[in-house]
Amino acid sequence: MPTARAVVPTTHASRYLQQLCKHWSHKFVVTFDPQEGTIDMSSARVSLLAGDDRLEIAVVADETETLDRMEGVVADHIRRFAFREELTFDWKREG
Repeated sequence: MPTARAVVPTTHASRYLQQLCKHWSHKFVVTFDPQEGTIDMSSARVSLLAGDDRLEIAVVADETETLDRMEGVVADHIRRFAFREELTFDWKREG
């Protein structure tokens, strides 16, 4: 399955992880704690891992077109939570 990964430099990784998971918990199956989160959607799965100085994100999708869209959706949502901070998403593709 197509996969995209990004490592986002930030000291607020846990905050953004929890905000994203809470935001999507009313629409999707979500599990999370302050360090790890998973969001299961119908055609994609988002996994998050918070470090002291980074947020690691992995998106696995059924199709490349879905992966293209989800990279933007995930980045846009996190950027909204991080409006005080300029974040960089350098997506790398696998599969």
